Amino acid sequence: MLLLGSAFVAATALPAAAEPADERPQEGDFLVRTDGPPTPLGPGDISAPQVIAWPMDPATKTVRDGSRLNKVLLVRLDPATLEQPTLARAADGVVGYSAICPHAGCEVTGWQADQLMLECPCHNSRYNPREAAAIVDGPTMRALASLPLKIVDGKLAVAKPFIGRLGVVSS
Repeated sequence: MLLLGSAFVAATALPAAAEPADERPQEGDFLVRTDGPPTPLGPGDISAPQVIAWPMDPATKTVRDGSRLNKVLLVRLDPATLEQPTLARAADGVVGYSAICPHAGCEVTGWQADQLMLECPCHNSRYNPREAAAIVDGPTMRALASLPLKIVDGKLAVAKPFIGRLGVVSS
C-alpha cells in the first residue's frame, strides 16, 4: 500500500514485459538462417542435411535471437519416411526441433547421413528426426523438443509452440 495524501492506495505490481527477441517462437513466425540475412526460408531452402534457424515475427521483422533456446534445427526428409506424430508436425517434409541438446546444452550439429540421425557432438547423443527426435542412444534422457511447422505463402512458419521441454535436464 502507498500513502497518497491521507489515503492508502493499493499498489499493483505490473509484470515485466519480455523483450520481443527473447520470446519463444510464436504461431506464424517465419524461420530465418542464423548465419545469414533474415530472409524467410522455404522448404526448398533446406537442402543441406540440416539448417539452424531463428524464428522471426513477420510483422515487425524481429528476429527472436535473444535466447539460444529459440534456435531451431530444420531437417528436410522424405515425408513417406516420417512416423506419426512427426508427419503431422512437418511442412513439406521439413521437421523442426530445438537445436539445443537437453543433456548438456550443446548445439546439435552432427548428422549421420547413412542412418539419417541427428547427433550432438559433445557427448554423442543421437536422435531420430523421423520419430519426433526420439533418443537412439547417448547420455541424454529426453528427446529434442519439437516445433510444429506449416507453410505460409511458400515460407516455413511456426504452426504451434514447442512441444516438449526446452533446455538442459537437471538431476
